[in-house]
Amino acid sequence: MNPAELLDLIQKRRSVFPPQYNQEEITKEELNQIFEAANWAPSHKKTEPWRFVVLEGPAKDRFREYVKRIYVQGTPPEDLSDRKINALIEKCDKSNKIILINFVNEYKNPEWEELAATSMAVQNMWLMASALKIGAYWSSPLNVIANVDEFTPMEEGEKCVGIFYMGKYDNELPAAVRKPIEEKVRFLEY
Repeated sequence: MNPAELLDLIQKRRSVFPPQYNQEEITKEELNQIFEAANWAPSHKKTEPWRFVVLEGPAKDRFREYVKRIYVQGTPPEDLSDRKINALIEKCDKSNKIILINFVNEYKNPEWEELAATSMAVQNMWLMASALKIGAYWSSPLNVIANVDEFTPMEEGEKCVGIFYMGKYDNELPAAVRKPIEEKVRFLEY
């Protein structure tokens, strides 16, 4: 891959949301490619803190019920919304795979470094998914990720930082717009 092809892939990476997904299966081979890309993210002191939990089949159904329960328990009755409940259910039902994004902190590095390394692993996953025409979307609903140990056991020091909804899609994605990089970079020459 040449630099122009790499930049093109980076520029075309998008959040693709569950309502955009078709019902085509994400294969084990595609998942392995996505996770292999994640595994090559950098980490300080080679801690490789990223951990992923793939939800499919009945586990995905249990997660849908968990997310719904957490929303209902954490929302005052007067603020409960059927629209919000239906949107939470739709995210789970339309996603072919749901991945819990976790990291393990072994206290060799500051926590922010382990989170940064995990974020880089997710970016690698997202880029590989984009190359495979698999849509993805990182969501971080606070009550859901803070209580995920109610849904699945966690390792010692493991923390959930997000949910990665994934599915294949058919339509072309819109072009993104960014402010010029010149507005974001300063050169100090003294």
